[in-house]
Amino acid sequence: MKNYNNTLESGAGNMVSYDADNSADELWSFIDDHLLHYGRDFVRELIGHASGSYLYTTEKRAIIDFSSGQMCATLGHNHPAIVDAMTRSAETVIHLDSTMLAPAIAHLGKELCDLLPAELSKVLFLNTGAESNEAAIRLAKLYTGGFEIVGLTGSWHGTTYGAASSTYASGRKGYGPSMSGSLAIPSPNCYRCPIGHKRESCELACLNFSFDYIDEVSVGSIAAILIEPVQSAGGIIVPPKGYMKRLREFCRERSILLIFDEAQTGLGRVGSNFAFEQEAVIPDILSLSKTLGAGLPLSATVTSKEIAESVQAKGYSHYTSHASDPLTTEVGLAVVRTIVTEELASKADELGLYLMNSLHTLQEKYECIGDVRGRGLLIGVEIVKDRESRIPDKQRLKRLTQRCFELGLNINQVGGPLAVWRIAPPLTIKKEEIDLAMEILDKAFASTEI
Repeated sequence: MKNYNNTLESGAGNMVSYDADNSADELWSFIDDHLLHYGRDFVRELIGHASGSYLYTTEKRAIIDFSSGQMCATLGHNHPAIVDAMTRSAETVIHLDSTMLAPAIAHLGKELCDLLPAELSKVLFLNTGAESNEAAIRLAKLYTGGFEIVGLTGSWHGTTYGAASSTYASGRKGYGPSMSGSLAIPSPNCYRCPIGHKRESCELACLNFSFDYIDEVSVGSIAAILIEPVQSAGGIIVPPKGYMKRLREFCRERSILLIFDEAQTGLGRVGSNFAFEQEAVIPDILSLSKTLGAGLPLSATVTSKEIAESVQAKGYSHYTSHASDPLTTEVGLAVVRTIVTEELASKADELGLYLMNSLHTLQEKYECIGDVRGRGLLIGVEIVKDRESRIPDKQRLKRLTQRCFELGLNINQVGGPLAVWRIAPPLTIKKEEIDLAMEILDKAFASTEI
């Protein structure tokens, strides 16, 4: 009988159980033998615990987490408010039949919608971003009677059927036909304009082209356009000024619903509660996920009373085993309250500017940094062979990422064929932690220069 009562002391002073009977090599043999590979390779260090902006390996090595876990730990790792919410739910109720509701969901529904415009007042709580986008797609189809969904190249909305059909950043090949009616328009990448324009002469040419294109290829049954206000997996693509307003007009002209996927931009990440606030554009449907659960699987699909009542009359169904689960909604309530009371959106705006300026300083020093872009604490750093050619340098990015990890900084690579770092530390990060991360980045660039 193995002993599972060994403990490791965490940075917060708590005792975390783990199994010390197996060496790291033995544990990795278990992983290699039994875990199904599902994408990128695993980091070959085991994480013993996490606290705030830091991860700690089982070898007690500290690593600053500039990825906020899988973009979810926006309050930092093991935030006391999250731990308290989980404990509260564990002591009362964790799971219910989806027709039964705990008090926390009533509070969360109200307090989340209080942060939103009056047009967005009806919410469905689910688990993952893919689920929230599936629910949004089904809402749009039932409400409009259309079936075509327009996405953007470089987008990421999830790996379930409908969400995956509108995901173009990666993972499309080899799985057979996409959902019928899946259409795509070019990503508004100003650093690499899809139709060859320059930033200073943009005039939203790619979007104007897209309107004409969609009008030609559609069979006349478009239900919705599904878009991230800032594309994350696609390489931190920030649309040019006026893009979203013109897109809103396009949708209204054609009676198409506009869906904003704010899985990674919602709840303070970009320096406002929601990215659409910065655009002065209100979507018909809003999906939220990663930042709402702050590390736990919680998502939401939000829409108007008009749409909600219309689809209810038509028999709308998106029933899942974990809709409105007490545990995750208790955590979501803690997240919303923490973001509001600690003013984390404004802090993300302030710290994001500080971080952006620090990265621009590095850009002046290293030729391989082609572009620095983003909003708030969602920033992309594009690595190129040289600034004239702008050829993505994925090999250098790989070396840089590995070197950063060795020096104690975790950064995520995104961008598909591009070579882009997604820099997204917790909203609770401190300036001195940003300064330390910049020192590590500087060392990594210096040590990998050719």
